[in-house]
Amino acid sequence: MTKDVIALTARMPDPWTVLAGLLSGGPDKLVGARGDGAVVQLCDTQGRPLVSVEAPLLVAVEGEAERLLGATPPPVPYWWTEARATTGVAEAEQLAGTFATRLTALVGGSAWPPDAAGSLTVVPSDGVSVAPAPAAAQPAVDVLTERVAVVIQDRPVVAMTAWLSDAFRAAAEAGLGLQIVSPAGTTLSPAVRDSLGGWPSRWIVQDERDGYYDGLTGAVLRWQDGAFSPPASPDASEEDPHTQVAAAYQEVADTGERQLGLTFRMVHPADDRLVLGGGLETVWRQLTGRSPAGWGTSEPANLPWSLRQLTDVAHRRAPEPTWLVVVGGPDRPGLATVRITRTEAGVEEHVTMALGYGSGEEVPTDALPALAEALATRHPLQSMLVQLRKARRDMAVPAHFEGPGVPLAFVLGAEEVRTLPGDRARRTPLPEAPLPLGPKTRPALYYPLPGDPSDLSGWQDFERLMRHLKGAP
Repeated sequence: MTKDVIALTARMPDPWTVLAGLLSGGPDKLVGARGDGAVVQLCDTQGRPLVSVEAPLLVAVEGEAERLLGATPPPVPYWWTEARATTGVAEAEQLAGTFATRLTALVGGSAWPPDAAGSLTVVPSDGVSVAPAPAAAQPAVDVLTERVAVVIQDRPVVAMTAWLSDAFRAAAEAGLGLQIVSPAGTTLSPAVRDSLGGWPSRWIVQDERDGYYDGLTGAVLRWQDGAFSPPASPDASEEDPHTQVAAAYQEVADTGERQLGLTFRMVHPADDRLVLGGGLETVWRQLTGRSPAGWGTSEPANLPWSLRQLTDVAHRRAPEPTWLVVVGGPDRPGLATVRITRTEAGVEEHVTMALGYGSGEEVPTDALPALAEALATRHPLQSMLVQLRKARRDMAVPAHFEGPGVPLAFVLGAEEVRTLPGDRARRTPLPEAPLPLGPKTRPALYYPLPGDPSDLSGWQDFERLMRHLKGAP
C-alpha cells in the first residue's frame, strides 16, 4: 500500500523546517517542485519522486482530523502537512515517516499514523529507483493504464484530499476512469462517492475471501485488461451478467442509524452583488439550529463557515466551475458538496447534503415544510428532493450494503410552478395534495411522500409525480 503520512502541528512548518524534513534522505537527494510550488518532492538521482509533500494547510475547523484520521490534533487552528511515499518502495515509506518525525520534532505536534514516526537519522536510499513517468508525474496515481488511473489509499477514510482531487481531474482530462484501492475496514467520504460516477471508475476493497470487490456494489473484481472489472461468468447473458457479490458486502446489521439527505438546485441571476451558499446555510440552520462548521475546496474542510469567502472563491474561478465540501460539527455530523457553475440561465448552485442521526435521535422530519418554505421564499429554488435512508451517523460510507434512501418530499420552486401549464403542478396523481409555500399569488409547492425506509414503494409515487409534471403519459 502507498504510505500517506500526515504531520499535525500547532505551528506552521516554515521553509527551513520543511527543508530539514526533506533532508531525511541525505543531502545528495534532489528536491523538486510541481503545481507552482504547492507540492515539493524528494527525488532519486534521475529526478523521479520518492516522496511528495504538499504545502501545509491551516485547519480551523473542529473535528476534521478525528473524522478523517481518527487522530487527536492540536487545538484549532493547527497545520496539516501531507507526505505521500511512492508505491512499492520501502525506503520511500521510511523517508515519509522520517520527514514527518523531523517536522513534528521541530515545530511540535504528532504524526499520523502513529507507527509512521521513525528515527531522525538519514534513511539509506542509495540505488533506489521508482516508477517512470507518466505514473510518477501525478503523485496521487500509483498505476496508470490505457483505461484507468489507479490510486491506492491506506487510510481510515478515503477523503477528497487535494491529492485525490488532482487525480480525478487528471484522469478526466485524459479520458480515463479512476479506480481507488483500499484495504478492508476502510470507509469512503460521501464527497468521494458522489464524484466516482460510473464505470470504469470504482472503489475497490481488498478482501481475504474474495480478493477484491466493488465497495459500492459488492461485485467481485479481478485485475484484467488494465483495470479492475467483474470476471466473466460462463452463465452470463445480456439480461443477467451473473455478477458474483462478495460475502463481506452482504454482512449487514441494522444499527438504527439514519441519514436525512437533501438534494436541491438554485439558479441565481448573474450579479456582482450575488452571495452564494445562503441556501445551504438556511437548510442547515433549519435542521440543526446553527450554521455549518466549515468548508473547503478539498478534505479536510479547513475554513470556518463564511458566505463571503465562499463567494469570493467561486467568483475568482469563474467561468470555470467550483466544487466545495461543507461539514458540520462533531455533535451533529453532516456533510454537503456544492457545485457552482456559470450557465446561460445564470449562476447555478447544486447542493447534495446529508445529516446523520443515531438510533436514539429523532430525525426532524416535522421541520421539512418550514425548511422548504424558507428555502423557496428566500432563495431562487428550482427543486429539492428529500430522502431518508438507513446509513451511518458519522457520514462515512462503508464497504457493505446500506440500501437506497426513500423519498420524503419533493419541492418545486415558484418559478417552475408558474411555467407549468394550467393546474398541472397542483393536480397530481398522488393521494395527498401538495402544500403551497410562500405568497398565494406565486407559491412553491411541497409534495409529501411516504418516506418509510423499509418500503421502497415511495419511489413509484415519486416517478408518477415526475411523469405527471413533465406531461408524460
